[in-house]
This record gives sequence, C-alpha cells and structure tokens, in this order.
Amino acid sequence: MEKRIPQPVCGQEALDLLNCVTDSSYDQEKCLRFLQSLRECVLSKKVKKFAIPSQERDSEGAASATTKKAS
Repeated sequence: MEKRIPQPVCGQEALDLLNCVTDSSYDQEKCLRFLQSLRECVLSKKVKKFAIPSQERDSEGAASATTKKAS
C-alpha cells in the first residue's frame, strides 16, 4: 500500500506564489494573481496561520495551516 502524504490547506496556492516570486523572469501581474488566489483560499478555508515544521519534527517537509474552528 502506498503512503499518502497529506496536502496542506492552500498549499498549492502558497507554492505557486513562492515559485512566482523566485522566478528569474519575475512577472508582477502574474504573482499578484497567485497572491489573490492564495488570499481567496485562506478566507474560504478559514486559515489562521501557516507553519513550516522543523526537520527534526517532520521528515516529510510538508507545511501545515491552522484553521479556525466552526462555531
């Protein structure tokens, strides 16, 4: 059985934005679209905070996000 790595909340949107700003052919308009996409995701998923686990605690290297509890 294959081990599934959990996908962080809004992880793809965050990764897209980070890769955009590090691209050698930086395109501000494109990065702003990625920023807007990330903002929409964190609002819809009610993300309060992102965290990158230390390598000692998590060998997977996946980021995590804290979401608000539904009232």
